[in-house]
Amino acid sequence: MSTISSSRLYGSIQLRRNRGLAGLYLVVAGFLILYALLFPGILTIGGFSKFTQNWFPLALVTMAQALLMLNGGITLAIGPLVSLGAVIAATTMQGALGVPGGIVAVALAGLSIGAAIGAIVTHLRLPAIIVTLAGSFIIGGVALILLPRPGGFIPDWLSTVLAGHTPVAFLLLVAILMLWKVFLATPLGLGIYAAGDNPVGAFRSGVPVERVKVAAFALSGLLSALAGLFVAAQTGSGDPVIGTPFTLNSIAAAVLGGVGFLGGKGTMRGAICGSLLLSVMINVMFFLGFPPVAQYVAQGLIIVGAVAVPEILGAWRAKR
Repeated sequence: MSTISSSRLYGSIQLRRNRGLAGLYLVVAGFLILYALLFPGILTIGGFSKFTQNWFPLALVTMAQALLMLNGGITLAIGPLVSLGAVIAATTMQGALGVPGGIVAVALAGLSIGAAIGAIVTHLRLPAIIVTLAGSFIIGGVALILLPRPGGFIPDWLSTVLAGHTPVAFLLLVAILMLWKVFLATPLGLGIYAAGDNPVGAFRSGVPVERVKVAAFALSGLLSALAGLFVAAQTGSGDPVIGTPFTLNSIAAAVLGGVGFLGGKGTMRGAICGSLLLSVMINVMFFLGFPPVAQYVAQGLIIVGAVAVPEILGAWRAKR
């Protein structure tokens, strides 16, 4: 196949995968402009840094959820994994392990727990939603055993570096997205899409479907635990229940970004954009003076609309 033909094929694949994201990008741009008008401070380095710090954990857990949704699965254990990551960070960094050891402990916990859940789902042929629901109770219980109440220790310098007045969170997100692009070029990365879109066809084509699924769960656990580490740095301590809202928010953000529940549909950039929309939406409603109850109602309506409109338009195009 010639280079020109390969370029055209790649371009057509990218066009198909990004179909429907243009509307999402426009909506996000509109909300960002409105947010900048309501809060001009976001245009300063300090304001941008604080905004990206609040967005960063949601972006990480959305990537964690999207990884599994692209592979045809879902996890309800993200919130407890965030809490566990925060607790492990807060209980290890003051001891002999120090900050490097604490970071390694958080990463290993996320990877091993995610891999264990993936192995149970894959080899025992159990529904992911059931296994991760049960896992969420176990992980949440372990977090409470390790740290029954908010506390622990996070070094001030680490909080300053990660959650200070510099856009470190944004740079970390850019670096993670670049690593994702590199990962997609590997057989394992390509296998996540292939196994999610058509597991039987992928298996017949030589894709190690079971290994891919376990790897997806492991990476999802890693991202969730690292989000907990960042949250602990933000707050300066560990909290065994701080990750609770992230489970449903990760699903909502991924769906907003066009990631389908049945696997193989969507892109990681769409998921990240969905998390940005959800984060900006909450801030805009706060500055507009929406009471908390109205914020939840408006947020739900916007999510339903964002999901329903593309489906309605797709059905309308199919009838023409």
